[in-house]
Amino acid sequence: MKKTNFNTSPGKKPNIELNKPDDSKFWQQPNFTLLAYLIFILSSFYLWHGIAETRQQEIPYSEFLTHVDNQEIAEAVITEKTITGTLTIIDEKTKKPRQFFTVPLWDNDLARNLEQNGVTYKVRQSSKWLTTFLFSWIIPFGLLFWFWHIMAQKMGGAGKNFLNIGGNRIHIHAESDLNVTFDDVAGAEEAKLELKEIIEFLKQPERIKSLGGRMPKGILLTGAPGTGKTLMARAVAGEAKVPFFSISGSEFIEMFVGVGAARVRELFVQARQKAPCIIFIDELDAIGGSRGMGPALGGHDEREQTLNQLLTEMDGFDTSTGVVVLAATNRPEILDKALLRSGRFDRQIIVDKPDLLDRLAILKLHTKEMKIADDVDLNVVAQRTPGFVGADLENIANEAAIGAVRENHQKITMDDFEKAIDRVMAGPEKKHRAMNDNEKNRVAFHESGHALVAKNLPTAEPIHKVSIIPRGVAALGYTLQLPVTEKFLSTKQEMKEQITILLGGRSAEEIVFHDVSSGAQNDLERATEIAHSMVCQLGMSERLGPLTYGKQQRLMYLDVAAREERNFSEETARLIDEEIKNLVEEGHQQAMEIISSKRNILDKLASRLLEKEVLSGEEVEQIVKTGE
Repeated sequence: MKKTNFNTSPGKKPNIELNKPDDSKFWQQPNFTLLAYLIFILSSFYLWHGIAETRQQEIPYSEFLTHVDNQEIAEAVITEKTITGTLTIIDEKTKKPRQFFTVPLWDNDLARNLEQNGVTYKVRQSSKWLTTFLFSWIIPFGLLFWFWHIMAQKMGGAGKNFLNIGGNRIHIHAESDLNVTFDDVAGAEEAKLELKEIIEFLKQPERIKSLGGRMPKGILLTGAPGTGKTLMARAVAGEAKVPFFSISGSEFIEMFVGVGAARVRELFVQARQKAPCIIFIDELDAIGGSRGMGPALGGHDEREQTLNQLLTEMDGFDTSTGVVVLAATNRPEILDKALLRSGRFDRQIIVDKPDLLDRLAILKLHTKEMKIADDVDLNVVAQRTPGFVGADLENIANEAAIGAVRENHQKITMDDFEKAIDRVMAGPEKKHRAMNDNEKNRVAFHESGHALVAKNLPTAEPIHKVSIIPRGVAALGYTLQLPVTEKFLSTKQEMKEQITILLGGRSAEEIVFHDVSSGAQNDLERATEIAHSMVCQLGMSERLGPLTYGKQQRLMYLDVAAREERNFSEETARLIDEEIKNLVEEGHQQAMEIISSKRNILDKLASRLLEKEVLSGEEVEQIVKTGE
C-alpha cells in the first residue's frame, strides 16, 4: 500500500497512511462473531445430544424382553421407534432406579424365536440426527443470517462489516489521487479568487496565526445545479495538495436512529487524524434543513440528530488543526440558521451561472480534445446558450460529437453544434410526427407571426432561427432569438414588447384563419407570467404604484413554482387582475397592428417556411427587407 506523507503543524504525527487496510487480528473482525456463534450452536447440540444419551442407558431388546418376563420394568414409554422407561433395579452408582431405552423389534415371532434360541440381539435404527440438525438449525439460521447480510449490504454500502448496519460511506482521496486543479475549472473567476485564500491558509497556516486570526471553519458553495460546485471543491483540494474527504448529505441518513450522527462523528475523527485536509459535504440541504420544518415538528428525528451532531462538531473542532469543511447546496434558503452563523460556515461563495465569456471558456475546455471543423464558431455557440451552466455546455459538446458520428462527419461541424443546441433546448426532432397540411400551414403562419413582430420592435433581440419541425413532447415549431450582449436587467418597455412577441403567433392565426388554436398555450402562459411579475413584483403598474403584492417563497436557484402568500384585499386583487389583463391586451393589439400592416411579408415568411421547414436569421432578414 502506497503511503502519502505530508507536513503537519508541530505536535502532529507525520506519515499517516490514507485508506489504510484493516490489519486487526482475525478474532477482532466482525465476521468472526458470526463464525463463533455458529460453532457455539453446533457444540451445544452435540452436548445436549450426549447428555440425553448418558441419562438413559441403551439395553438390547432381548434384555428388555427378559426384564419384562421377570417383572423388572417399573414404567415404560413406547413410541413407534423406541421404548424408554425405568427398571425396578437400583443402579449401584446413582442409587436410583436405572433408566433405559431400546429399539424394539416389532416382529414378535422373530423376537420370540431369537429369545428361545438364546440369542442376545439389539435393534438399530438409522441415525437421522444430522438431517434433523440440518433442517431444524442450519438451514433456518442460515437463511436468517443471509437475509440479515443482504439488508446490511443495502443499508451499509459494500457490506464489509456484516454486523455494522449502515457502515460509513466516506470517500477518502489521497493528495496523489486528486489531479483536478483550477485549470480544469473554466469561468467562475470570482469564486476562484476567494477559494485561493483557503488554499494559502492550508499550505501556510502560520501566516494567519501570526496576525492573531484564524482560518475559516467552513465554506459554503451555493449556486444553480450544474455550475461546478463539486468540481470547484475538488480543485481546491488538488491545488492545496491535501487529503480530500467527500460524502453526500443524503448518505448520512438511514432508517435507524443514530446512524447519521455516528457517521458525522466518524467523519470528523478521521479528518482530524489526517489533517491538514478538506471535508466536502455535497447536497448539504439533505441534512441541514431548518429544524421544525419536517413532518416531526419540533421533534428529534434522525435528520435533526444528524444536524445537531454536525453543528456540535463544527463548533468544537480547532481550526489550527487544518481541517476545512466545504459544503455545496443549491437550496441555501432552507438551511438552518445555526449552520450559517459565524464560527461554522463563515464564508458563503456563490458559483453563479457563467456569463458569455465564461461560457466561451467552458466550451473551449470541453472541446479541446475534439476534432472541430474550421466553420465552428464557439462564440456563436456561447451566444446561443444564455443561462446554460457548465453541465449543459458539456452536454452540448458531447451531443455535437454524437451528431457528427451519426452523420459520418470526419470533424464536428457548426451544423452539428446547432442541432445539439436545438436538441438540448427543445428536445429531439420529430420529423416522422404526422401533421396534416392544415396543421402544418397553421404552424407556419404562427411562427412567422412571432418572427415578423420581433423584427418590427425596437428592443427585440435578433432572430436566429425559425423552424416548423416538431420537437420534444409538444413543440410543433419555435422561433429562436439570439441576444447580442449579455443582459441582467429588463426595462418596462422591453418586457411589454416581450409580451407582444409572444402574442404574435396567436395574432397571426386570428388574422389569417379568423380563429385560434391550442398551439398558443405556452405563449399565453409566459405572457401572463411576465405581466403578473410587472404588476405584483416589479411595481410597473401606474394604477397600483411602486409596490409589491403577494409574499412569495421562491427557491433561489431551482426553477420551481413559487408559493405565494396573499397579503392584499379583494379590491386590490381586482385591480391586479385588471392591470394584468390590460398589459396582455395592449400587447395583443400591438401584435395585431404589426401583422395586419405587413400581411404580405407574413405570407412570404409562411410560404418559405412550408418550403424549407427551417429559416435562418439571415433568410428572415432578407424576406422582411425585400417584402417592404
